[in-house]
Amino acid sequence: MAADINRTVETVFRIERARLIAGLTRIVRDVGLAEELAQDALVTALAEWPKSDVPDNPAAWLMAAAKRRAIDNLRRGKMMARKHADIGRDLDEASEHPAEAIEAALDDDVGDELLSLIFTACHPVLSPDARAALTLRLIGGLTTDEIARAFLVSEPTIAQRIVRAKATLREAGLAYEVPRGAGRAPRLASVLEVIYLIFNEGYAATAGDDLIRADLCAEAQRLGRILAGVAPDEPEVFGLLALMEIQASRLKARVGAQGEAIALPQQNRARWDRLLIRRGLAALERAVALGGENGPYALQAALAACHARAGSIAETDWRNIAQLYDRLRAVMPSPVVDLNRAVAHSMAFGPDAGLAMIADLEASPALRNYAPLWAAKGDFLLRAGRAGEAKAQFEQAAALSGNASERAFLLGRAAACGEAAGE
Repeated sequence: MAADINRTVETVFRIERARLIAGLTRIVRDVGLAEELAQDALVTALAEWPKSDVPDNPAAWLMAAAKRRAIDNLRRGKMMARKHADIGRDLDEASEHPAEAIEAALDDDVGDELLSLIFTACHPVLSPDARAALTLRLIGGLTTDEIARAFLVSEPTIAQRIVRAKATLREAGLAYEVPRGAGRAPRLASVLEVIYLIFNEGYAATAGDDLIRADLCAEAQRLGRILAGVAPDEPEVFGLLALMEIQASRLKARVGAQGEAIALPQQNRARWDRLLIRRGLAALERAVALGGENGPYALQAALAACHARAGSIAETDWRNIAQLYDRLRAVMPSPVVDLNRAVAHSMAFGPDAGLAMIADLEASPALRNYAPLWAAKGDFLLRAGRAGEAKAQFEQAAALSGNASERAFLLGRAAACGEAAGE
């Protein structure tokens, strides 16, 4: 019984963690302290719920517990004085019931708290890499290892970025808000990057047993829709929203009944969500209408749209996809874009074209331990009739994968190559 309740606590905390941190950051103006307070609420729940059972509204219980700790902190130290200045009066002198007054101040409506936290964490006072790493940690709940995989850098490097970012924000004493007008522009690119990184971790989890984390995809889509309302004239906002909606339309088709990965050519397109596709195509039209057809997210959305419009893998316009990747590479150069471009060219012009392009990428330090590189090479070799060589590449990719479902899929491909090669 206690074990079941503990699992419930951990599940609720995982779902509500980002909202807890966002709400607490608004209270204490310190993302590091907010994270500690959220963790304290988890510890309290682990101690209390086995004795009193799971509350009817566990999320509200966690927030109430965290708020009580926040109020204690506000009363004890200098933070109380800072909060007094924020709300414009000395609560100890002006109210006979300061606790109730504090609660009222903490519950002011400031709009979407998660989006506010993202904009705060994406302040120009931080480097772009630090902004993204911190927000992925706070909002996405990603571990430092998962973030390191997303950035293709070492785990200690990411850990240092996060610690320094928290300290910088704390020392700067920044306002917790979604900026307006000219104040939004310096942060928007980082906000978009972070939202998409959250989506990507949900779409293809870098670690764990599950191939996808639908909750992260849904949260990123929700934030993208809110941002589209906040910034209705920003083409890249709609480009990103289009990309996420179209990509999310495939989620149910990407995983089999046993949790196994299903590659794009084998997916049942009848399971693709047509409503999300329509939403995505509409957002892409808006991005183009705003003059953003050559923006990085709009180009990626156009790539996704090519697949969404095709009735089957055979009907896919790979030459158009290859051309779109050529354009994307010009505006968003990166090793991962180069890899995806090689895949597109292999489909449009044959596997030998892909092998020629991927040869230059094998020496890239950023991709050396990147499982998709070796999986792509394995696919090129297999389609070129070199099954024995392909088997080794799929095995290499499986060894580098941190995701159990992906690893099983790659090992399955390796085994099939072995059979084809007569091994």
